Amino acid sequence: EPVHKEINTADWDVDAAEKGGYEHFMLKEIHEQPAAVRDTVSPRIINGMPDLSQDGVDMQKLKDYRQIFIVACGTAMHAGMVGKYVIEKLARKPVIVDIASEFRYRDPIITKDDLMIVISQSGETADTMAVLRLAKEVGAATLAVVNVVGSSIAREADMVIYTHAGPEISVASTKAYMVQISVMYLLAFELAYANGTMELTAQLGQMPDIIRETLELKDTCSFVASKLVNAESLLYIGRGLDYALSMEGSLKLKEISYIHSESYAAGELKHGTISLITEGMPVIAVATQKKLIEKTVSNIREVKARGAMVILICDNSIEVGEGVADYIIRLPQTDEQLMPMAAAAPLQLIAYYTSVLKGNDVDKPRNLAKSVTVE
Repeated sequence: EPVHKEINTADWDVDAAEKGGYEHFMLKEIHEQPAAVRDTVSPRIINGMPDLSQDGVDMQKLKDYRQIFIVACGTAMHAGMVGKYVIEKLARKPVIVDIASEFRYRDPIITKDDLMIVISQSGETADTMAVLRLAKEVGAATLAVVNVVGSSIAREADMVIYTHAGPEISVASTKAYMVQISVMYLLAFELAYANGTMELTAQLGQMPDIIRETLELKDTCSFVASKLVNAESLLYIGRGLDYALSMEGSLKLKEISYIHSESYAAGELKHGTISLITEGMPVIAVATQKKLIEKTVSNIREVKARGAMVILICDNSIEVGEGVADYIIRLPQTDEQLMPMAAAAPLQLIAYYTSVLKGNDVDKPRNLAKSVTVE
């Protein structure tokens, strides 16, 4: 029988698919992040309050879910990790984050009283789609955070929050990640309001300007990249939100520079990983959380004492003392809960310039695809 398909029109213009004077799409997309965040966040802040009602998200229902699951793959999962930290801290709601390919096979305990949030840039990620369907089978509410209107995940989810990153051509995700964590903040603030706690909506609205300011650090990031280009192995460390951020920084570097890189919770170093530190090995330490700075600096001193070359990323108000790091990238100051948005761009730029210096195809790294539609 005839099937009548709904017609969806993409509002992306031709300029979005051109480099616009940038050497690579990845660099162009890094610089598009302030606009992408503004386009994603601004329509969802009404009279200074987070408002997701246009996306079908009911604040009262959001409050009543027993538990929240955030499931995704790769970079999207790292955005979910940021979401876990801020939702639990600001809204005091338990959140479980998992990799889609692992979640569906471990017989997860999910019920009709839970909320399943799936994050996917393309909306076609096979493992994430399977998790969405699993959640729907048990009657759980489903919320998709996607960038592509009319994609498979968007069509099947109960609620959809579209990110407004526009087309992302480079395989390594940058602006899609930034808008995904923007949505995680909006959800955290909405939940915080529902539970009667404080939030940071006004500061989130100012983040495009902060991100734009961090992009001015490109020369410093290029210089740091020159110190990494000959490294065989690299370590990223951080605590709390900084650990979530270091996971994404490490992934960006390895996928486009092909340098072996791992991220590790700084407090776990002495439980084995510190044995990998050799003379001159680069360690990138992210330290933006003031309550954790003393402990993070202690971990930095441990790797420095064993010969590591330390690159520290922190905000401009943090004092770490002499000799703690070889190089310091100082970020503009904002609320520490929002620091992942400020620190993401320098980490992306470090990965980008390292790849350029190695002569790699930045936009098309080997063995990778933009949309993973198979398991």
